[in-house]
Amino acid sequence: MCTCYTQKRGMRAIKLVLYSTNMNKFQKVRPPLEKELLKPHEGKLAMMPPEMHELLEQGDEDISLTSWRIFRIMAEFVTGFEVLRKYRLAATFFGSARSLPDDKWYQESQKLGYLLAKDGFAIITGGGGGIMGAANKGAYEAGGNSVGLNISLPHEQRLNSYVSDSETFKFFFIRKVMLSFASEVYIYFPGGFGTLDEFFEIVTLVQTGKIVRLPIVLVGKEYWLPLISWFRSTLLETHRTIGQDDLDLFHVVDSAEEAHEFIKTYKNHITPREKTEVE
Repeated sequence: MCTCYTQKRGMRAIKLVLYSTNMNKFQKVRPPLEKELLKPHEGKLAMMPPEMHELLEQGDEDISLTSWRIFRIMAEFVTGFEVLRKYRLAATFFGSARSLPDDKWYQESQKLGYLLAKDGFAIITGGGGGIMGAANKGAYEAGGNSVGLNISLPHEQRLNSYVSDSETFKFFFIRKVMLSFASEVYIYFPGGFGTLDEFFEIVTLVQTGKIVRLPIVLVGKEYWLPLISWFRSTLLETHRTIGQDDLDLFHVVDSAEEAHEFIKTYKNHITPREKTEVE
């Protein structure tokens, strides 16, 4: 037996099928309430992030709630891909959300967002402030497409006011997939753990051939060169855990103009990726 619900998301409707463990009896299962999906957890699960609670918790919960969570995840993936498929040529910016308007890298991010938007790139960010807001601001001022892929947090991350299109995700891992799948150019300004996490994610996907090789631009030599020096001395020369060619997967620049010139050398050779399929 199964019970079906239809949830409309984006341009299509998703039929949510909730299966009962008792196949001999028909039981109507109502869609769970928001507070039931996101209720607090006890025990070991309390130490895990909320999205892991929703994926891993079994216990005494009704099987319908677990099934509903799975379909909510599917719905977020569908909605995210529908947003991205609208932009055939895009550049994604990463960097610190703590950067202020008088910060050098905030200003460089705004400038680069403006220049790339003028070249026809949609500018995609995580939708927050700092470097992300600066890039969106530049695209907005250029009259281009300015996109924010935001995340819903207990202490809400505020969507910056310079986006012309946005989507807010409840699950971090889905948002990461969207940011990884979004663009033909990836640009990293100085940032914290989140920026480094996104950098290693994209470099790994390119290194392993899971996505085609695309421009990966690191802006800010003072910030990035010590890390790259560690790559060379520790990973390559001491432990031999990467190859020499891996150090060529990214390019370091020190200004918006320099990044823009580097990206322009690739622009005529960049083929927009098909954004309706993912391996």
